[in-house]
Amino acid sequence: MDQDMVVLARVKLLSANRRVVRGAEGLWIYRLLTQVEPETYGSKLAYVLVELSASPLLRELPERRLALLDEAVEVAKALDTSNPYRAKMLARVLAARERELRGRPAEPPAAEGPLPSSEQSGI
Repeated sequence: MDQDMVVLARVKLLSANRRVVRGAEGLWIYRLLTQVEPETYGSKLAYVLVELSASPLLRELPERRLALLDEAVEVAKALDTSNPYRAKMLARVLAARERELRGRPAEPPAAEGPLPSSEQSGI
């Protein structure tokens, strides 16, 4: 793991001053930081993956939406059972995946997400 990239991801996360960084930047940040601290960042990665799967940019790409949701399921399942966000995120990603398999697009998560302010900085 390139420590410079980890530091850059943390700086971007802190400079965003948001509970959850969204979009491609959030995906990059949380994918990288989940490798370093999966229990801290995994739930946010799963959240961003579900959100991106509902993007209008992927409307005509069902295989890409499903790949994002499959990744979200794996991330949520990998969280320790004692993680307070595991059950909520696993339920959310499984529901989104089920909707996708039934041919209905995933619903984007509510604004600012399900994570409490105690995870705001992520560090």
